[in-house]
Amino acid sequence: MKADILIIGGGIVGVSLAQALAKYALKVALIEKEAELSFGVSKSNSGIVHTGFQSDYRLLKTRLAVRGNKLYREMAQDLDFPFVRTGELVVAFKGEKEALTAIKENGERLGIPGLELVDRNWLRAHEPNLSEEIELALLGPTAAVINPYETVYAMAENAVANGLRLFCNHEVTAIEKGTDTWEITASGNTFEASWVINAAGLYADKIAHLADMEVPEIIPRKGEEFILDKHADRLTKRVIFPVPQKYTKGILVIPTVDGNTMIGPTSEEIQDRENLTTSQAGRQFVINTIHRLVPSIKGADQIITSFAGLRPTTRKDDFYIREDREGFINLVGIQSPGLTAAPAIAEYVVKMISEKRPLKPKTNPITKRTAIPRFRHLGRAERNAVIREDPEFGEVVCRCELITKKEIKEAIRRGARTMDGIKFRTRSQMGRCHGAFCTMKIMSIIPLTLE
Repeated sequence: MKADILIIGGGIVGVSLAQALAKYALKVALIEKEAELSFGVSKSNSGIVHTGFQSDYRLLKTRLAVRGNKLYREMAQDLDFPFVRTGELVVAFKGEKEALTAIKENGERLGIPGLELVDRNWLRAHEPNLSEEIELALLGPTAAVINPYETVYAMAENAVANGLRLFCNHEVTAIEKGTDTWEITASGNTFEASWVINAAGLYADKIAHLADMEVPEIIPRKGEEFILDKHADRLTKRVIFPVPQKYTKGILVIPTVDGNTMIGPTSEEIQDRENLTTSQAGRQFVINTIHRLVPSIKGADQIITSFAGLRPTTRKDDFYIREDREGFINLVGIQSPGLTAAPAIAEYVVKMISEKRPLKPKTNPITKRTAIPRFRHLGRAERNAVIREDPEFGEVVCRCELITKKEIKEAIRRGARTMDGIKFRTRSQMGRCHGAFCTMKIMSIIPLTLE
């Protein structure tokens, strides 16, 4: 298969690149080693669109995060994925005011709007569940939350509509430089491309080594996160951060777009790039830490599920985005705030390429995408109307999240080929019963839909 540009990696960064490049008169292809997009780093992300003020203003990753934050709202409207502008608070206990002031000054250098130091009275009125020991906080109103996997699928659908060739279950095993093109072997198939963009996340250094390039070594950093039952009251309206430390933003309180509260993550440097285990120790550490911020949290009985994700960190404190050999761009160490920065990273890399070869925009690219209908978000009259139009909306498959047979079938039609793929597109199996009620029903729908 021949392409002008080949992207390796189907996470939020790779798919952001695909979505941006597919708007040009180019043959663009993306290969991903997993069965579906977003199954690597992206699916286990906290889903925060950061303001950007918590990283040094001089770093590339900080500038890209600030730009990415600005790009997300319009993108969410065009591509119809959930985006909630929650805002965020960095909270300070006694003796931490100086650190908070420094963060504010850093944000002001970056031009982040609306930054404000708020006192105990403001916190008591606006975030009553926060500890009375918190003396003040830095408000960043531009922060937001998204579902990383839903965002990936929205971008991918738009990119495919604009001509992207997508290849999952394709693990790269060899890379060779020809006279004018790069030759990539993946799962026995050969791809040729004038440009290759390495957005392989946890394996970006391995991909660079296959192409005979030295880049910063990826050091996986595991973070365990825990999701509270929807029946538990929202702990906070905003994303809550402690004053950040050198290697972590700390244990957070995160209101999700789906109505749950998420707490975490832990931060543990490990060697195994496939280790996604969670632990009793991690859970207790997170609960104990959050209890200092929000004393009303009751404990483990409110947690309905847990997961772990791996951040592709390096010893460098910044993103590594370079054309290390002609026509080969490496993106290494795209950890937090990588999700926030992803649309801006795409913009940045497109500019890098355009400086070497002219990029001609397509005459009429498709700019809009409509999400799978969400039955649970409809009012009674709207539900009755869609059921009259299609009776499959009247067959509830997942009781916990109120997901219908129509939504399951639409997820499969749009590319889901695994139970997790259906889960991430619809939220089936994500409720209190963890799929005990709906799993068998979904399994019976899959072969009928694929016929």
